[in-house]
Amino acid sequence: MTTKMFGAPVQRNEDPRLLTGKGRFVDDFESGAYGAAFLRSDFGHARILSIDTSEALALDGVYGVYTHADLEGLLSEPLPLLIPSPNLFAPRTQYALAKEEVCYVGEVVAMVVARDRYVAEDAVGLIFVDYEPLPVASDLEGASLPDAPVVHSDMPDNVSGRATEEKGDVDSAMASAAHVFEWRFEIERAAAMPMETRGVVANYDHRTGSLLLHDSTQAPTGVRGGLAQLFGLDPDSVHVVAPDVGGGFGMKVIQFYPEEVMVAWASRKLGHPVKWIEDRREDFVGSNHERGQVHHIKVAADTDGRILAMDVKFINDAGAYCSYGLIIPIVTAAQIQGPYKIENFRYEYRNIFTNKVPTSPYRGAGRPQAVYVMERVMDKVAGELGIDRAEIRRRNFIGPDEFPYEVGVAWQDGGNVVYDSGEYEKGLDVLLEALDYEAFLTEQKEAREHGRLLGLGFGCYVEGTGIGPYEGAVIKILNDGTVNVAIAVGTQGQGHETVFAQIVADELGVAVDAVKLVSGDTRRLGYGVGTFASRSAVVAGNAVHKAAQTVKLKAAEVASRSLEVAVEDLVFADGRVHVDGAPDVGIPLGQLAIISNPLRYAFGKESEEAVLLAQRAYAGSDRPLPEGTSPGLEATEFFSPTAGVFAFGTHAAIVEIDHDTCNMKILRYVVHHDCGKVINPMIVDGQVQGGVAQGIGGAFFEKFEYDDEGQLTNASFMDFLIPYATEIPALELHHTETPSPLNPLGIKGVGEAGTIPGAAVIANAVSDALGQPIDTMPLSPLKLFELMHPGHQEA
Repeated sequence: MTTKMFGAPVQRNEDPRLLTGKGRFVDDFESGAYGAAFLRSDFGHARILSIDTSEALALDGVYGVYTHADLEGLLSEPLPLLIPSPNLFAPRTQYALAKEEVCYVGEVVAMVVARDRYVAEDAVGLIFVDYEPLPVASDLEGASLPDAPVVHSDMPDNVSGRATEEKGDVDSAMASAAHVFEWRFEIERAAAMPMETRGVVANYDHRTGSLLLHDSTQAPTGVRGGLAQLFGLDPDSVHVVAPDVGGGFGMKVIQFYPEEVMVAWASRKLGHPVKWIEDRREDFVGSNHERGQVHHIKVAADTDGRILAMDVKFINDAGAYCSYGLIIPIVTAAQIQGPYKIENFRYEYRNIFTNKVPTSPYRGAGRPQAVYVMERVMDKVAGELGIDRAEIRRRNFIGPDEFPYEVGVAWQDGGNVVYDSGEYEKGLDVLLEALDYEAFLTEQKEAREHGRLLGLGFGCYVEGTGIGPYEGAVIKILNDGTVNVAIAVGTQGQGHETVFAQIVADELGVAVDAVKLVSGDTRRLGYGVGTFASRSAVVAGNAVHKAAQTVKLKAAEVASRSLEVAVEDLVFADGRVHVDGAPDVGIPLGQLAIISNPLRYAFGKESEEAVLLAQRAYAGSDRPLPEGTSPGLEATEFFSPTAGVFAFGTHAAIVEIDHDTCNMKILRYVVHHDCGKVINPMIVDGQVQGGVAQGIGGAFFEKFEYDDEGQLTNASFMDFLIPYATEIPALELHHTETPSPLNPLGIKGVGEAGTIPGAAVIANAVSDALGQPIDTMPLSPLKLFELMHPGHQEA
C-alpha cells in the first residue's frame, strides 16, 4: 500500500538537481544576449539639469544609450502603484528612468546596452549628468517634522499616508488604570541580501510579437500582466518564467523595478535578447529595504499585569517611493497586539518619505517591528510590577475557547483581522518545558554571583499567512503514470517540488517522485498572484489539493466504466486504481490516462486499448467520450481563501555578554512553532531555521549606515555584516499543530515565522543580561560597549 505522505519528512525532490549543479538561474539563459548596465544617481536628492550621452554612444560595441527622453506612452509615466489605499493620499512611484529629479542614491538615471556587460559598464562611465543638489531628508524622525526638507519637490511635506483605528475606549481605560507607562521604541532598516541578486533576460520576437522574459521575480504572473499593459501587448503573447531563484524574501516581489521594464523594452527596441544581472553594490542601493519605524507607546495595566489599554503612534520609513503602498505599516498596526487580549486599543501611523532606498516587505513584513514593540512592552510591564515575564504573558493570552477571535482592526486584504485558531498558552508551556525554565533561573542567579552576564529573552508572535485573492494548479496524469503539476507561484527554495508532490501523492496514491512540478512559468499557468506573505502552501497547496481531487474523480469514472464497478468501490494505491478488496483487479493510472482519450489511431501497444474502447462504444451505439466528460486525465482548479490564517509561536534565547569584548553569544535558541497541519516537518524546520538566522542577523549584525546626505556608507559585505553559520546556534525546535478551520488541508503558512520574533527575543535577552532597557534595534558589539561603558568618550 502507498504510505501516507502528508506529514512525513520526505526528502526534497529538487535537491539532487540543485546539489549537482543542474539548477537553472536567470543568468543561465540567453548566453548570446546583449549586456545592459545602468547609471545610478550619486546624490540623495538632486535636480537633473542635463545628461550628455555622446561619448557613451561613440564607444565601440554600444548599441543604445537611453534616458527618460527616449521613453514614450505609459513607459514615460511613473511605474505602477501596486496596492492603492484610501489612506495613501500622496503616493509616489519612480520612473523607469529618472525624469527631472532623483530622490535617493541608486535611483536609475540612464541605461546602456552593449555587446557585453563590460562594454556597457565602460559606457556608463562616459555618461555625464549635471545635477543641482537639493536638501536631503535622511533621518526618519527628522523627515517627519513639518519643516523638514521635502523628499519630492512637488509635495508640501513628507507624509504620504496616514491611518488610525480604535477599538474600545482607550482614554477611559487609561484614566481609570492602576498603572500607565509611556515608552519609545525604534527599529532600523534591514534588507534581504539574497544569495542570487536580481536578474532579467528578455527576448522579444518581432516575427510573432511575443516577449519571453526570464526573471528572478516572486510574481511572474504579475510581471506578465503588467508588461502586457505597459507595452500594449496581448497578455497571451507575454511569457514570464521565474526559473530557479536563489532567495527572494519579499524583495523580489516588486512589480516593477525599473530594470525589469527597461530590459524588456530594450529587447523589443533592438530586436535582440538583452540581459542584466544585478551586482552586489546595486543590490545594496537599488533593491528595496524594510523595517525602519519609530514607535511611541502608552500602555495601561492593572495590578496583576493585565494590559487594559494601548495607544500606539508610529512612523514608518517608506524611503523615496511607495510602490507597495501602505502594506508595511498596515501589517504592523494589525499585528502589534499579537497573541494578547487587549480590549482597548488605538493606533495611528504616518508613512514618511525619506531620501533613501524605497522600502517594501522583507521577510516578516511589518511584523518584526510589531512583535519587538509588544514584547518589549510585556517585559517592561513585568519589570515595573515585579511579575515573572512568562507569567505576565500567560495572564494576557487569548484563550483557546475564544476563537475565532476578532482583533478589532483592519487587515491588509481589506477585511478585518480575525484569528482563526490558536493555543497560545499551550505553546508557551511547550517552550518553558524545553527550556527547563526554573532551572535556568537558578543557573542565571549563580552565574551573576560569579560575574557572568546571562540573559533570557522571550518573543511571542502571531503570523498572518495565506492571504488571497487566489492561486491555481493544473494537474495531468501522463501515459506512463507520471503526474505533472503546474502552479503559477514561483519558488525560491521553499521546497515546493516536494510539499505539493506530497499532497498529490496522497490524493492519487502515487509515489512522491512520480509527481513532477513546474512552478512560476506563465506558459503553463497564466493566472496567479505570487510567492510572498507565507501564502504558497496555504493558497496554492489547497488549489493543488482541489485539482488532484478533480483528476482523481475523472480517473475513477474511467476506471468505473472499464472495470464495471461503482466509483465508490475503487481504491487508489501504488500508482493503480483497483477494486476495494480485490487488489489484483485494477488498472495503472497511466493506462487510465490512455483509455480516457478515445483514439482513432494506435501509436503503440499501450494505446491500442483506447482505439478498441472507441470501437466498442460505437458498436454499442454509444459515445466514445461520454457526455459531460473531456479527454485525458487533466484538471485546472483555483482556490480562493475567505480570509487569512494565523500561525503562532514563541521563541526564547539564552545569551551571554562578554565583559571584555562586549560580544554576545547565543547559548541556546528554543522555538515553539505552530502552523496548523504540517505537510513536511523537515521542510518546515528548514524554513524556521533560515528565518531565525535572518532574525538574528537583523537583531545583532545587520545595520545600514546612512549619513546626512543620504549616502549608504557601508554598501558592501566588507562593511555590512551578515552572520556566518558559526554565529547561528543549533536550534531546538518544537511543533504543535492547531489546524485552521478555513481551508480543507488545515494548514497555515510558515515562511516568515523564524524571522518575526528575532529582534524581540534578542532585545529582551540582552536587556535581561545587562539589566538595561534595549529600546533601539539592532544591536552590535559597539552598541553593547556603549551601554556597558556609558561614560566612555572616543579619543
